[in-house]
Amino acid sequence: MSKYSRLNTLLDLLAERGSLDVDDAARELDVSPATIRRDLDALASQQLLTRTHGGAVPNATAYDLPLRYKSAKHAPEKQRIGKAAAELISPGAVVASNGGTTTTEVARRIATSAELQNSGTQITVVTNALNIANELTVRPHLKVVATGGVARTQSYELIGPLATPVLEQLSLDVVFLGVNGIDAAHGACAHHEGEASINTLMVTRARQVVVVADGSKLGHSAFARICAIDDVDVLVTDTGAPADAVSRIEHAGVRVILA
Repeated sequence: MSKYSRLNTLLDLLAERGSLDVDDAARELDVSPATIRRDLDALASQQLLTRTHGGAVPNATAYDLPLRYKSAKHAPEKQRIGKAAAELISPGAVVASNGGTTTTEVARRIATSAELQNSGTQITVVTNALNIANELTVRPHLKVVATGGVARTQSYELIGPLATPVLEQLSLDVVFLGVNGIDAAHGACAHHEGEASINTLMVTRARQVVVVADGSKLGHSAFARICAIDDVDVLVTDTGAPADAVSRIEHAGVRVILA
């Protein structure tokens, strides 16, 4: 197992269990306790956990990890979701996107779509995600509009009152929403209330709302609601999504695309 995979696994185990013991983690990952100690020290130095005598416990960011540590999780599913979602876009559309690993895959597919590149009509992409704006700016067939705001280190998203004036003046054809949870009862949710507030504003400005989420997000809620399930037009998820959660969302009137 590579160091990158070990770090991701350790963070996942910590989130699931609430604490980690060095010796237990070493046995599970089949490495030495010294390796686990170094890994935990590296994660602690980036404020992703708090070291304890013999292990580690979560800190405030353990459940909302920086994008670079989440990118490998469910990567094949997210790539398929990104491809399927990008196919919903027509030349000349005004598209919005929040931050996250799945919406980043959607943005990459929009950027590399031969159909959109060769259409002769520019796509406008509005985003509050610094990483997405950075990737798309070099594409001549895309016009990139970045909102203002204060950047969150966990997600690279711009949030706060400085982000709202731009969005309030725009009309969007479609918004792609990455979420921390979605179900029929609670709708689409995020862990952070500041991100949820900006995402909610995107929803109110869009003609079509498309949630992009791998199956692990279905049937779950998070701290702050972005929008009710009635506001979601399409959910693009993977074929491994739990069937009961998919059925409930479909029954609520949402079109579900399995990628």
